[in-house]
Amino acid sequence: MKAKVASWRYSRGSRSLLHNLQVPSSQTSSSISASSKDIKEEEDEDYDIPEEMEEIIEHLLNGLRDMNTPVRWSAAKGIGRLTGRLPQELADEVVGSVLQLFSFQESDVAWHGGCLALAELGRRGLLLPSRLPDVVPVVLKALAYDEKRGSHSVGAHVRDAACYVCWSFARAYDPEVIHPYVNDIASSLVITAIFDREVNCRYAASAAFQENVGRQGTFPNGIDILTLTDYYAVGKRSTTYLETSYKIAQFELYTIPLIEHLYKVKSNHWDRLIREQTGQALHKLTPLALEYMAETVIPFLLPLTTSIDLNTRHGAVFAVAEIIHSLYEHSQANSIKLVDLIGSSVVETIKGLTRKMDSSMMFRGVSGELMRPAACFLIRKCSISKLPFHDDAEFINHWRNILEDNIQCLQIYNPDIQKAAVSALKPFISEYLKIEGVGKTGVADELVDRYISLMTGVSQFAKEGFAMALGSLPGFIVKGHFKQILFALIATTTLTGKASEDGKYAESRAQALASIASLCETMGVDVSGDPMNCVCADNINSIYDCFFEAMKDYTTDNRGDIAAFVREHCMYSLEKVTCLILRSNPEMFTKETCERLMCCLVQQSCEKIDRIRNVAGEIILRLVYSDDPSIPYIPNHQEIMQIFPRSDIVGLNWAAPSDIFPKVTELLKLDIYRYSVILGLTVSVGGLTESLVKHSSQSLTGYLNRLQDGVELSAFANTLLDVFKNFHKVDRVTVSMLKMINILVTYGCFNNMEEKRKYLSSRITRFVQERNIQN
Repeated sequence: MKAKVASWRYSRGSRSLLHNLQVPSSQTSSSISASSKDIKEEEDEDYDIPEEMEEIIEHLLNGLRDMNTPVRWSAAKGIGRLTGRLPQELADEVVGSVLQLFSFQESDVAWHGGCLALAELGRRGLLLPSRLPDVVPVVLKALAYDEKRGSHSVGAHVRDAACYVCWSFARAYDPEVIHPYVNDIASSLVITAIFDREVNCRYAASAAFQENVGRQGTFPNGIDILTLTDYYAVGKRSTTYLETSYKIAQFELYTIPLIEHLYKVKSNHWDRLIREQTGQALHKLTPLALEYMAETVIPFLLPLTTSIDLNTRHGAVFAVAEIIHSLYEHSQANSIKLVDLIGSSVVETIKGLTRKMDSSMMFRGVSGELMRPAACFLIRKCSISKLPFHDDAEFINHWRNILEDNIQCLQIYNPDIQKAAVSALKPFISEYLKIEGVGKTGVADELVDRYISLMTGVSQFAKEGFAMALGSLPGFIVKGHFKQILFALIATTTLTGKASEDGKYAESRAQALASIASLCETMGVDVSGDPMNCVCADNINSIYDCFFEAMKDYTTDNRGDIAAFVREHCMYSLEKVTCLILRSNPEMFTKETCERLMCCLVQQSCEKIDRIRNVAGEIILRLVYSDDPSIPYIPNHQEIMQIFPRSDIVGLNWAAPSDIFPKVTELLKLDIYRYSVILGLTVSVGGLTESLVKHSSQSLTGYLNRLQDGVELSAFANTLLDVFKNFHKVDRVTVSMLKMINILVTYGCFNNMEEKRKYLSSRITRFVQERNIQN
């Protein structure tokens, strides 16, 4: 068939944006009318259609269902070219055949191929305006196409192609033609641009929306929304869900469509993170449609909280909890009761949710992995929202049992479940176990004794969970029990000396250290206070001694250096407690404590684990340059500031060996830090990782070879011997030390100290012989 332009095709007129801006709209309309008149006046052309054409078109339509994307794309191009050479009646039949692909009996590849074909037909003007009532609805369905397949879904390519169709419509049709569908297309594109899981679909929807705003000029609030959904704005999903959606929902046309899509579509999405972000987004959007949320959304979601589908009920519980919390915030701001806003029937339904979940065995098996944290989240939000359950003691005990069961993790161990239960514990106790500012009679004693008893038991998960729980208790429970809780947590951080138990309980030690810091923040600091109620002169030394002992924890098991978690939590806790003391009672912070603190941090900043180095280094710089509060007694404060200028707070990557070791080796010239630096460098220089050994050894040998003063080199050698002597029974240090000494001798670091080298060799040899004799 000869190449030609179909006389019956839809022609918009000028495609130049510059021309469209320069020519008045009246002239543009008149030129289009004249062009249409000329087409009508044309005589019908003779079409010479080969007999094989029907078979070829059928083959191309089948190509739209092919599994390979290039085949579908080529088939769509072929359909576009052939349709332009057919009479209008036959071309319309081709369009109808393409529309048949948009059936839920067809696979996702057929939907994708159909979208590509529609885009090609629209771009070439072969989709006449009379076909738009059939085409636009299927395109809107394609924009929301998401079919679950096991633990994932397919449909991202379909949504991306549907955005291409919308983009082609913007270039193909006059604003008057597309006007009846503008609101639906605009809402669907905005929803895809901010709520789609895949970033490429958000980019495509943003581009299609931009094209429609520029070409059509009739999209509601087009320019304003375009600035909110540009290429960079839609790149991060958390931002689009929690920030962009709220800004766009302030335009009335988009408010209800956005909310409707969230609670009807995204709340039962297969991805857990999407469901949780949906709840957060609904929390943000609730103030913009209070009545709609209270009267429509909540009644729709409540029956779904006990749905047979796991994803549906999980997402519904999160959404209901977030909406209730948002409505409570509104009621507080406007001095109205939450019950009046949502109705007593909703409150009663929420009250019965956890019982219904428990009786339906939704907390067991795979379902429990999701529904347990969801139930804890619901309890937390209801407690914050102060739902009126205070007089029902049996129900309060039911909620308490749920939280404590999930803290112990007797049936299912999952750190996320424990964290969700612990985060719900404090608001629950503060709201339902408190009467006029104090705890209910006997509740504090019973809670503290029970939690300490469970923490000191043999269950690994219970120790970890109740260590977190004790740190999250509200002040009115801890008051009068601070000393009891503090020393129970300190005892939990103490090593037993049995490798199997110490490795097993490493996570509980880490949580106990974090809880000590949380307790200190909860109860505050008073130098002359009662040790039963706060941090004071009587217990501050015990707290710091506990932290400094934890910094020496290097327990290993089959997972490796499992105690790295302990040291990491310990460093954060040291920083919190130190800043708390200096803001409240700086006289309690002594020079000796500061020296021990800085030496511990410096040692960790030289060691082999990147994450630990990063944490230690960042804390060092925060303390050195802290103004609120200012940290006194830092040894060699000015020298540290010269080695690590203020710009290093942002610019220095402590996790990169090539960046950090040339700097930390400079601390060897400071007497008070030399022992800690050598101890830290030993395990790095004598380590196994090639890049770590390379950069740490180069930095150390380079520093030693630059030393001209024999006194400094002798001091280094003596400190090296002290480290070896103190740790000669610790394989972690001695084996690495021997490797490091071999490297130092190989690079001639002691060539100028013949006597010192012989002395060093003899002392190390004697230490090794003594150890062998003892073994």
